[in-house]
Amino acid sequence: MRKTHRGALIAALAAGLVLAAPAAAQAHVGVSPDSIAPEGSAVLSFSFTHGCENSPTTSLRITMPDGLASVSPTADSLWDIAVERADNGLVSAVTYTAAAPVAHDLRGAVTMAVRLGEEAPDTLVFPVEQNCETGTNEWVQIAEDGEDPHDLEAPAPVVTVGTSAIGGSDAGHAGHAEHGASTGDASAPDASGPLPAIGTALGSAGLAAGIIALVIAIRTARRGRSESTN
Repeated sequence: MRKTHRGALIAALAAGLVLAAPAAAQAHVGVSPDSIAPEGSAVLSFSFTHGCENSPTTSLRITMPDGLASVSPTADSLWDIAVERADNGLVSAVTYTAAAPVAHDLRGAVTMAVRLGEEAPDTLVFPVEQNCETGTNEWVQIAEDGEDPHDLEAPAPVVTVGTSAIGGSDAGHAGHAEHGASTGDASAPDASGPLPAIGTALGSAGLAAGIIALVIAIRTARRGRSESTN
């Protein structure tokens, strides 16, 4: 009887952990759109739905990959923007500092218009440093050949370059923006989409189900011990 009760406890805990996994898997910084046509342009939106554990996000520093002809961060009253440039004058990194820290359970997003150069690689990697009031998340990992990016603990946002890409030559008028800040539309595409919200909801529901199952198992175990005593 005791083995049965112990097995029920283990099963209850496992159920909660397994169902809560989707919420943890959604923890990353996403980018949308995730593809651009060769020598094309697009307004990229980098979004997040979490902080550093429970600590609010204070800033995002996004490093630019090689192959970009121009980068124009979108002016936004919610973020202060600092632009870093390489020796050739091109933007090398952009830091967005939140006017007010973004709570760990709220969605945050920043945008920028980019235009690809003639020699842009097939894959553009944008390493992101997410700074919080307490702690830092570095989203810098890149999947190796044959590796599933979803298996990475801290994947960097990646944009592919291809003929079937969404980005066009006039998206966000990036082609006319040289290297300065732009006052473009802040309502860029939603990088997180419905999936992070669904994953979070499933994770929360799974955790709640695991806790309920655990309580039921404990009560059953106690009832069983009481009956065996009597």
